[in-house]
Amino acid sequence: MGTADRTARPFGVRATVNLAVVIVFSALIALGTFLSIKLPVPLGEITWAPPVYMALSILAGPWTGFTATAIGSFLGESLNVAYLGWPAIYAPGIVWARAPEALIIGWARKRGTKTMVAAMAIATVFETLLFFFPDAFFYTYGLFGYGTPQGWSEGFVAAYSDLLTMLDLAFIPVALILIRVARPAFRRLGYK
Repeated sequence: MGTADRTARPFGVRATVNLAVVIVFSALIALGTFLSIKLPVPLGEITWAPPVYMALSILAGPWTGFTATAIGSFLGESLNVAYLGWPAIYAPGIVWARAPEALIIGWARKRGTKTMVAAMAIATVFETLLFFFPDAFFYTYGLFGYGTPQGWSEGFVAAYSDLLTMLDLAFIPVALILIRVARPAFRRLGYK
C-alpha cells in the first residue's frame, strides 16, 4: 500500500460514515415505526419502516442495518408506548423480532436479486415467528398486560393476529426500488 493509499482515507472516516448512516437511518426507522397504521392490540400497527431497514441492510451491510434497526425500532415503539399507552414490552419486543431481520437480509447483500428477495421473505417469516411464539406464551400466562392467564391453545389463538406481520412481505418490492435508487449514493459513501 503506497503513501497515497494511506492518506486517501484518513483513519476513522469509515467509522464516522457508519455512525452517520446509523443515526440518520435510526431516525427514519423510528419515524416509520411511530407514524404507522394503528391496529388493535396485540398487533399494534403496520409500520412504514420495513422497506427502510430492508434496503439499508443490503446497501450498508448487516451490522449497520442491525444497529439502525434496533435503535430506530426501539425509539419509534417507545413513542407508541408513551403516546398510545401500549404495553411497555412492545419496545424491547420489536427490537427482539425486527433487528435480527437486518442480519438475515444483510447476509444476502452480494448474492444477487433472487437471493436478496428470498432473504427478505425469510426474514419476514422469522420476525413473525419471533412475535407469535412469545406473545402466545405471554397470553397463556397473562404476562406484561396480555390479559388473564389462559391455556396453551387459547394463548396461541390470542396471538394469532401476530401472523398478520406477514403483510410486511408487500414491502419487498418497495425495498428493491429503494435499493436501486440509493445504491449510487451508498457507493459514493464507500459501501460496495
